[in-house]
Amino acid sequence: MTREADVVWSLVEMADTLVDDYDVVDLLTGLADRCVNLLGVSAAGVMLASPEGSLGLVASSSEAMRLLELFELQAQEGPCLDAFHTGQRVGHENLQSGSGSWPSFSAAALQAGFQSALALPLRLREATLGALNLLSVTPTPMDEADVIVARAFADLATLSIVQHRAAAEAQRLNEQLSSALTSRVVIEQAKGVISERAGVEPAEAFSRLRAYARNHNLRLTDIAQAAIDGTLDPQSWAPPPRSAPS
Repeated sequence: MTREADVVWSLVEMADTLVDDYDVVDLLTGLADRCVNLLGVSAAGVMLASPEGSLGLVASSSEAMRLLELFELQAQEGPCLDAFHTGQRVGHENLQSGSGSWPSFSAAALQAGFQSALALPLRLREATLGALNLLSVTPTPMDEADVIVARAFADLATLSIVQHRAAAEAQRLNEQLSSALTSRVVIEQAKGVISERAGVEPAEAFSRLRAYARNHNLRLTDIAQAAIDGTLDPQSWAPPPRSAPS
């Protein structure tokens, strides 16, 4: 296939993650590998932010890149961090040991054989999820057409991650809703049990059940299940003692 066909096919493969279940690490490792194979860069790495906002290395195209990305995180300087914190593209920069925008990172990168760097944020609207680091063993800037393709790869990966997180959140909410509905059924059954055994109205049965749970710092659903199972002391739903008249 031609290079253009390879790029299009790569975009199609990445788009599949929008509808299929997938592994985020596998997706981003594929992103790094595609950048190296199709865009002429020597190495690529991807960092993602944790829910607390700190960056962590998720994928790299080589062991040398992995070690350099870990150094970048430790030194807290480098193109990937700048792209993440600004949400903007960090343009091509020739690395100079001990100087430039990232003196410590540049020295480590040069020692690893890299001479230039470019980074792109993984960003959707106002949310920046991470960054893509692209390094080269030559000082020659990336062709702008290749940068546009890298941007397309990064944007599609970002969209996939957002979709994945939204699906996970929807699943979590569905599980919470299902749990709440199940709990309500258990509580209604317990109300019936207590109402019958204590000879009180369902509303009063619920009040006693709730009061017992609160007084003993227990979950209402657990107390309700115990009432249904017959493992709750009948005195548990007895009415609270009345205060003696003064």
